[in-house]
Amino acid sequence: MRSRYIRLIMIVIGALALGCTPKEESAPEREVAAPAAAEVAEVAEVAVADPKAEAIEIYENRCTVCHGKLGKGDGEGSAALDPKPRDFTLAEWQESVTDEHIQKIIVYGGIAVGKSATMPANPDLDAKPEVVKEIVVYVRNLAK
Repeated sequence: MRSRYIRLIMIVIGALALGCTPKEESAPEREVAAPAAAEVAEVAEVAVADPKAEAIEIYENRCTVCHGKLGKGDGEGSAALDPKPRDFTLAEWQESVTDEHIQKIIVYGGIAVGKSATMPANPDLDAKPEVVKEIVVYVRNLAK
């Protein structure tokens, strides 16, 4: 009877040992994780597939409230603001700022460059530099 008990224990220990593998050997889990990461990257690329279209949409949804559709600083929200929003159509202003300066204002807000705190930051655009560059192009074209 005792030998049967020992045999049973040996079988259970053997089964447990075969069923447990070290983490280094669990390659199937790593293979599953890699495609998921690739899919996430692919989705991110699709989200910014057309930076120009996204830039126009952002300008129309966020910027026109204060700067106006034509960029004259006469949007519906500008009436209560002091100082008034920037008029992007002015050639003298366009010549006085660099693209990098405009990009910084777009992402970090007016306060980041010593201007009004009423110009809000857009921190979500920090991860989308190509969209920010297209917003700058859009702002530059308002002077033409």
